[in-house]
Amino acid sequence: MYDIHVLLPDEPGALARFGRALGGAGVSLEGGGVFTVDGVGQAHFLVEDGEGARRAAEAAGLRVAGVREVLIRRLDQERAGELGRIAAALGDAGINIVTQYSDHANRLILVVDEPAPAAAVTQDWS
Repeated sequence: MYDIHVLLPDEPGALARFGRALGGAGVSLEGGGVFTVDGVGQAHFLVEDGEGARRAAEAAGLRVAGVREVLIRRLDQERAGELGRIAAALGDAGINIVTQYSDHANRLILVVDEPAPAAAVTQDWS
């Protein structure tokens, strides 16, 4: 699975353009979200076909900041502090979390700067 990071203009209809472009290309969104920072929409969405998502977004005139593999983990929802524990495990290993969100199955989606070591460090949450 992949995270597509798209920079959206801060204007009505921008997210609709993104969603329609991906839907028209047959790319399903499995999770994600949008946050506006300094007048730019920072959209991060989970997709199965990263390059297909990139092509569809670019064909719609949208600026793709990146497409990266994600680390998918499951937190024990009944145990308080799970996000803190997994984030500490990554931080203690010197791994930076670039983006974090949940998918439609309530799994933790992590975009990290070092995927292979991150996978090893977070094996207990797989």
